Amino acid sequence: MDADNHVNLLSLRDIYKIYTIGGQEVHALDGVCLEVNVGEFVAIMGPSGSGKSTLMNMIGCLDVPTSGTYKIDGVEVSTLDGDALAAIRNRKIGFVFQGFNLIARTSALENVELPLMYGQQGDRKAAATAALVRVGLGDRLDHTSSELSGGQQQRVAIARAIVSKPRLILADEPTGNISTLQSEEIMQIFQQLNDDGVTIVMVTHEEDIARHCKRRVDMRDGKVVGDGPVKDRLMAGDVIEQLKRPLVAEPAAVPAGV
Repeated sequence: MDADNHVNLLSLRDIYKIYTIGGQEVHALDGVCLEVNVGEFVAIMGPSGSGKSTLMNMIGCLDVPTSGTYKIDGVEVSTLDGDALAAIRNRKIGFVFQGFNLIARTSALENVELPLMYGQQGDRKAAATAALVRVGLGDRLDHTSSELSGGQQQRVAIARAIVSKPRLILADEPTGNISTLQSEEIMQIFQQLNDDGVTIVMVTHEEDIARHCKRRVDMRDGKVVGDGPVKDRLMAGDVIEQLKRPLVAEPAAVPAGV
């Protein structure tokens, strides 16, 4: 489904998150309003302390606002209790983190099966295998984290995020711990998932990574200060082709008079 159909998936209205530190109120989120439609690919950017991580936690139902309303898929979640929030997370959201968060000494297949153990019916192994094949790791099912590169570990994390077929993927600095080429390969997977209709919201501090998305939201001091389409969008497949292209050495300069 394409975002042009304007089917609303996320709706945050006047969201405040206020902490009291040393007797003073700190507004981590200060009246944030944000809507994301089905099929969008959104980058959230901002300096340290801008509120982008707090906003990501709010979207992911990992935290609740001090005030304001938040709906996901039409369901008001800002007043739900912990069990209800966990149910929303398990059914509707897939998470991808900078640090991969894989279980050590456990195979890629077993890591991806993990979300399916919470009430999921059907063949868990088949579903996990299909998810790993989709991210290009069909030949690494039995490999543990220590036997995989950083880029491959992040692929496992993406497979784990998509195995339950969530409505939304939240990615928090997903390319922060891997090489440039691996980062492009990860962004290619995200772009392919988005082309297939998966809605993605990604926190990143890297300008070039944000350019792979379709929409950019900028935050500062707990507020949204910019929101618009990405211009000069990068397609990961094109960048990968350039990175893999062999460097052609320039001919040596011929000394004068020779």
